[in-house]
Amino acid sequence: MDEAVLWRRLAAEFLGSAFLAAIVIGSGIAAQVLSPGNVGLELFENAAVTAAGLYAIILMFGPVSGAHFNPVVSFVDAAFDGISWRDALAYLPAQVLGCTGGAMVANLMFSRAAVSISTHHRATPAHFLSEVVATLGLILVIFALARSGRARITPGAVGAYIGAAYFFTSSTSFANPAITVGRMFSDTFAGIAPVSAPVFIAAQVVGGGLAVAVIKLLYPGMTPAEAADIIVPHHLTRPGGPDGGVPPVPFQASDSSPPPR
Repeated sequence: MDEAVLWRRLAAEFLGSAFLAAIVIGSGIAAQVLSPGNVGLELFENAAVTAAGLYAIILMFGPVSGAHFNPVVSFVDAAFDGISWRDALAYLPAQVLGCTGGAMVANLMFSRAAVSISTHHRATPAHFLSEVVATLGLILVIFALARSGRARITPGAVGAYIGAAYFFTSSTSFANPAITVGRMFSDTFAGIAPVSAPVFIAAQVVGGGLAVAVIKLLYPGMTPAEAADIIVPHHLTRPGGPDGGVPPVPFQASDSSPPPR
């Protein structure tokens, strides 16, 4: 695969992950300032902003990298041959570093120290189960839409699912190892204590593994081409064609439909 294309995708994953962390953490800080002492309202504000912001950044970076912003999404995609394992491994540090940098930027935007290690302990059996369920559901939304030919509505569906999962899970649906790491560096509403992070990450990996099994059960015909277009169709990143993309199918004169404009 063309290295220039890979580096462009890595840049998109880094920037998108940074925006994701800034949205999650920044909106959490703002919620605490705007609605002090009202935890339910703070959570609603955090969830609403995260859902809307996630929708926007998926549209922003999706055409370049697919807008994974999440190592579980990338590795599940590799399991279905949507991207290579090499590229999934390359995405991982870009996503983690992006989320970490985004957390620091969020702290600075609210006149706080760039790094403040979170003391918000979250590791309980209920939180573990919540993260398994949250991650499983997220992956199913993404791949079900890709398999059924509705990938173009995925940005809104992902935002809606994450917004809802803030409330139907006790963990507030991290569902992402990269954002879990990033949120350790902000001792604010959205933070997570480092001692709790491994529990969340383990649960997310379990959720991703379960998602692979469920996808194979429900959608046994998942093809590499469908997996390559998860979240946002981005044909230039499919393996096999020039610059890492699948070559377009030429229009045939015998086709009954007019050529695409």
